[in-house]
Amino acid sequence: MTATSERITVSMSEGVADVRLVRVDKMNALDAPMFNALVDTAERLRTEKGLRAVVLSGEGRAFCAGLDMGRFAAMNDGTSDLRDLAKRTHGLANHSQQAVWGWRQLPVPVIAAVHGVAFGGGFQLAIGADMRFLAPDTRMSVTEIKWGLVPDMAGTPILARLVRDDILRDLAFTGRIFSAQEAMSYGLATRICDDPRTEALAAAREIAGKNPDAIRGIKRMLNGLGGDPGPALLAESVEQMKVMGTPNQIEAVRANIEKRAPKFADGSN
Repeated sequence: MTATSERITVSMSEGVADVRLVRVDKMNALDAPMFNALVDTAERLRTEKGLRAVVLSGEGRAFCAGLDMGRFAAMNDGTSDLRDLAKRTHGLANHSQQAVWGWRQLPVPVIAAVHGVAFGGGFQLAIGADMRFLAPDTRMSVTEIKWGLVPDMAGTPILARLVRDDILRDLAFTGRIFSAQEAMSYGLATRICDDPRTEALAAAREIAGKNPDAIRGIKRMLNGLGGDPGPALLAESVEQMKVMGTPNQIEAVRANIEKRAPKFADGSN
């Protein structure tokens, strides 16, 4: 399989799919075409014959900088799309969640090779992989609170299995940026390596040399641990709809765009 789009390229070699985000000029930020490309690529790979493992990486300066700034500008001027996020369009998930959850659903291991930044939705995309290989200078953040939002791309049920509850709350409440070394200490990094993509491809080729039936069985077993993720995915959407487009959320966006401290009213929801 070889596929190229304006957002993602895919090449296959010896059972390994090399998937690259290629919106280099925007640090692979998530706009509508990128969301669609992530969902469509994961769906196509699910039925790809001979697939044994996947490496997911970003071209240019970053893995993924998060949501495209144009979407935040739309929130600021009141033109944002406030669709029904609670509608399940892909099994347990809505469309934006599926951009992350789709990689969790792949029957083969997925390794994210992360460099530069992985912020907000980009961070959630990274943790949607089975493993994460980080460059030493990688920076990560659960950035949504900066914009007055909640993380809503399948990050919460995944994070709840990866980190301690208090760490999850710290990262989600503050939106602070943390290093690759901190990510390793929290359980969010599998390896720290100078060339994460090269190491990820090597690890993927090693996995591709194992019994594919056993590898797929292991992923099914591990995905089945921890109970039903459905309620957590729905809760993300419900809570996001409660805050999206409200005065306090718009104030968070305006304050960031205008580079000033926000002035929030008392919470009401």
